[in-house]
Amino acid sequence: MNQPNFQAMSRTELHRYVLEHREDQAAFYAYVDKLHQEGTWVEMPPVESVEELENYPEFTAWIRRNSQTKPEN
Repeated sequence: MNQPNFQAMSRTELHRYVLEHREDQAAFYAYVDKLHQEGTWVEMPPVESVEELENYPEFTAWIRRNSQTKPEN
């Protein structure tokens, strides 16, 4: 079986592929590389409690905005 071209896949397509082929490590690493390249990571220090998230209003606002969007089908 031929290996799909992970580089040509969109992030959504690759995410879907990884979920359907969980044993495919090459696909997983390609997905993580794509996430890193797109720079969508949000970095913050670890928190000790849920209440401590109040110290990061931009982060919690970002989570709220993005949790309300529906994923592509």
